[in-house]
Amino acid sequence: MTAETVFKIEDMTCGHCEKTIVKALAEALPGRAVTIDLAARKAIVEGDAALAEQAIREAGYTPVRA
Repeated sequence: MTAETVFKIEDMTCGHCEKTIVKALAEALPGRAVTIDLAARKAIVEGDAALAEQAIREAGYTPVRA
């Protein structure tokens, strides 16, 4: 089983933000599960947490590990 990391992303506020983050994570961690809870402003990511955090930051958002 691969570890999951939860990121709180306060500046993810809309569907466009969600799509941008999902795309960035899919490119950084191909084939890994990504679950977005837009209402809670959270992303649950399977795989390398450091790579996921870097991808979210490079997409222009501010992730905080929850």
